Amino acid sequence: MNSPVIMFLIIFVVFAFVVGIAAVRIIRPFERGLVERLGKFNRLLGPGLNLIFPLFDTVSKIDMREVVLDVPPQRVITKDNVGVEVDAIIYAQVTDPVRARYEISNYILAATKLAQTNLRNVIGELDLDECLSSRDQINSQLRDVLDTATDKWGVKVNRVELQRIDPPQDINEAMSRQMKAEREKRATILEAEGFRQAQITKAEGSRESQILEAEGYAESVKKKADAEKYRQETVAEGEGRAIETVFSAIHKGRPDEKLITLKYLEMLPKLAEGEGSKIFMPIEASSIISSLAAMVEGTRTDSGKSGSAPSSS
Repeated sequence: MNSPVIMFLIIFVVFAFVVGIAAVRIIRPFERGLVERLGKFNRLLGPGLNLIFPLFDTVSKIDMREVVLDVPPQRVITKDNVGVEVDAIIYAQVTDPVRARYEISNYILAATKLAQTNLRNVIGELDLDECLSSRDQINSQLRDVLDTATDKWGVKVNRVELQRIDPPQDINEAMSRQMKAEREKRATILEAEGFRQAQITKAEGSRESQILEAEGYAESVKKKADAEKYRQETVAEGEGRAIETVFSAIHKGRPDEKLITLKYLEMLPKLAEGEGSKIFMPIEASSIISSLAAMVEGTRTDSGKSGSAPSSS
């Protein structure tokens, strides 16, 4: 082989090597490649090793990861004419690399400016108190507006977070005084409520104590009454048995009316005992008087008989 042929082969090998290297494109997992052939969009390259025509194709890489867009602080007028300084953060992500490349030149700058404009509109429709207490509502409303506007760019707004809402210094001082007054009010109310609850608990305890004491006294009286009743029933039962025993003994002895009358008369002094004056009228007075009359008459008869006997002799 002559030297020109060897030189040509060397040049060809080097050219082929360079072309081969230029024809290889490696796309990482979080990227997508846009292939343009002679100035016209050709295809989309996925992650991994890809081949292109080096002299005709150019590749543009698009980052598909979520990006954080910092919205610069700006002064916004609320509905009640209070100027507040608002700062926000946007979390956005490319969903369509083709539209993100060809529909807008810089979607990051566009999303930031759009967020500033809509932030003024949303805050301007709310009072200061609503702005401070409705951050979630503001975040959701801004996200919906930005997501709708950036959809044609192939960009999705995932979240919008308000970093801070700073009212003027005089408003901050007034809010601090209001918060202090509110806390003092709550403390006073809680103290009064605690005192009231303590008084109620004390009254309820006293009431329960009186109820228990009354119940104990009633129970004691009831027990005493039951004991007295039992004693009276026992005594009455004993007296009844004694009367039955005496009655049975009397009936077994078969007494006559004279003996019963005498025993009745013997009991009258005992019945009349006592300091007070008593008038005692027996229930069977007529029968007793009749018995006494019969006894007196019998005594007289016996006396007459005994007196007339000596004269006849």
